Amino acid sequence: MKPIPDHAVNRLRVWRKSVSTRPFLARGGSVPRCEACQLRRDWCACHWRPELKAEAGFCLLMYDSEPMKPSNTGRLIADVLPRNTWAYLWSRTEPHAELLALLADPAWQPYVVFPACEKAPARLTEQLLPAPGKRPLFILLDGTWPEARKMFNKSPYLDGLPVLAVRPESLSTYGMRVAPREHQLCTAEVAACVLEVAGEAQAGLGLQLWFNLFSSRYMAGRVNRWPGEEDAALQGALLPFLCRGTENDEKEESTQAEPSAQTG
Repeated sequence: MKPIPDHAVNRLRVWRKSVSTRPFLARGGSVPRCEACQLRRDWCACHWRPELKAEAGFCLLMYDSEPMKPSNTGRLIADVLPRNTWAYLWSRTEPHAELLALLADPAWQPYVVFPACEKAPARLTEQLLPAPGKRPLFILLDGTWPEARKMFNKSPYLDGLPVLAVRPESLSTYGMRVAPREHQLCTAEVAACVLEVAGEAQAGLGLQLWFNLFSSRYMAGRVNRWPGEEDAALQGALLPFLCRGTENDEKEESTQAEPSAQTG
């Protein structure tokens, strides 16, 4: 287990818990978890967290309790791109002042990432628009699909921004929540897709692999079993994204932990 990463989603999580008037009872909340990766402590994946670089930025608008859910995948984006990720609780009428300042920053070209835009189809695009001197800022609506649709339709400060539609070739592998339509992806999968659209396929791949490892171990934890053969394959795929010191530490810890893993 590593120290809890200092990034926007974790800071928002701490603040949201501090203002809560009652305990947050999430599904799986009784499971002893690593505070950093939110997986079962004995299946902590912190040493496999990749270190990625990207020009694109991400702005997470998170529905009320989303930062506190151990199953939240918006956190995975901030895990690997901490300097490029901002996170704010969504509000229809009182958006955070820092959010508005970020959207107005001339260094960024914001895009609302959503599958469709029935009210204003002219806003919809499937590719990045020419914006010389600006970096893409992808606004992700982080919540259940009904919550995301509510945020999309009831956020006047997002009106007028281009809407980037993601058309993934593969369907979602996310099993922790079932989307009403099979083309709908979870937040981390969407981020991996838009990184590829932005021409940053390597960063998108690293994020997708980190999500796959998290998802595999999270789902295994729900049924109290070892993640399985795919876990080793994911670890191997993530090795190129790790710093050398992290890789050596993990190899040593994996060797030491092997007997207990077999009995788990």
